[in-house]
Amino acid sequence: MNLIKVKRYVVLGILFLLPVTFLLFLYPATHHYKPLDIINESVSDLQQFTSDSGKDILLKGHITVLGFLGEKPMDHVTSALNLKELVYDKFKGFKKFQIVLVVPNGTQDVTEQLKKEINAYENIRFWHFAYGNPQDIQKVFNSLKSKTQLDSNLATNSVFIIDKDLFQRGRIDDRTDKEIVTNKPVYGLSEYDCIDVGEIKNKMSEDVRILFTEYRQKRKGNFDSSTRRANDLKGKHEED
Repeated sequence: MNLIKVKRYVVLGILFLLPVTFLLFLYPATHHYKPLDIINESVSDLQQFTSDSGKDILLKGHITVLGFLGEKPMDHVTSALNLKELVYDKFKGFKKFQIVLVVPNGTQDVTEQLKKEINAYENIRFWHFAYGNPQDIQKVFNSLKSKTQLDSNLATNSVFIIDKDLFQRGRIDDRTDKEIVTNKPVYGLSEYDCIDVGEIKNKMSEDVRILFTEYRQKRKGNFDSSTRRANDLKGKHEED
């Protein structure tokens, strides 16, 4: 009879200790994750721009996905839909999150068409269009670190992650584990191609999630402030 009791207590002890042990393993992983790299510290804000809502749309104080649709926004419906389905729909409930798409003045009617394409079933209240003149649009883009250029219509399929302090976030080293093992040259990730579903779904979505984790841990006082900064990257449009 005593043996049965001993076995019972052993089983109960194992059942109690297993979840505790599992949580102890998770604890360091939660508090010592790898923060999203700061790759540029001088992103221009949008003070000179107007918005479709009539309110001031600024980057500072928000976690922003920033894009440039140019003079022909409807040519970028695929990019916009990928962005909505793979990023916006996932993070729209988070405080201070927004998607801002920069377009030239005079494209208001066309952007309304685009909004109808991506807003078939819900109100996209954290999704904004910012209107500006070509010089101001180019100035904002030039303040970003990018391997690409705006085309003749002031558009690109690339989008960028901007944090609350106007720092551009990305990856200083975007090599795969295999590339690291084989000692491939370091290359970074400063922008995300909205046409590439895999890149938006597997990289950008994960990077935005990591950034939200960083701010949540900052509020709790648990954040490791050793975020990597690409201070040695002087040119905004040079190769990584």
